[in-house]
Amino acid sequence: MKYTRLTKEQFEELTQEFTNFLATQAIDKAEWDSIKANKPEVAEQELDVFSDLVWEGVLSKAEYLEHFSKNHIFLFRCFDTYVNSIVLKSVVPEVDFLTKDGLQWLSDNMFTDNIEMKTGKKEFTEERNSSLFALIQQGAFLSDGQLYTQINTIIES
Repeated sequence: MKYTRLTKEQFEELTQEFTNFLATQAIDKAEWDSIKANKPEVAEQELDVFSDLVWEGVLSKAEYLEHFSKNHIFLFRCFDTYVNSIVLKSVVPEVDFLTKDGLQWLSDNMFTDNIEMKTGKKEFTEERNSSLFALIQQGAFLSDGQLYTQINTIIES
């Protein structure tokens, strides 16, 4: 398996897509029920293959990722061969960006000495989607890029 298996909840959300996936392999519901009952290892393989296909599709379309921790916010814009980053760090240790108050504090202090802001660019050293998946495994999540775009626009002006 290249990525990780989807959760039960994710499979439930993708029931129709999974059904279509099985249909492309000429597996109907009765056949699937039989595979699950009689060949659980084959069923596991099908779940893994489907999970990888879903992850591959999602990661291929990913353009922005965000990762929040207590004192840092990492914003990523993903391209084909590299990723640009904006890192915001609070120099005030009591601030917690994981709370509503912490985000309000960030808004109030964005362009003060209380916030360190760094930008960067990193070329992918391994396959793009694997690199993005590694960021997700570390706590990043897909985003619409609004925060990245707002801050990047201010930085560039």
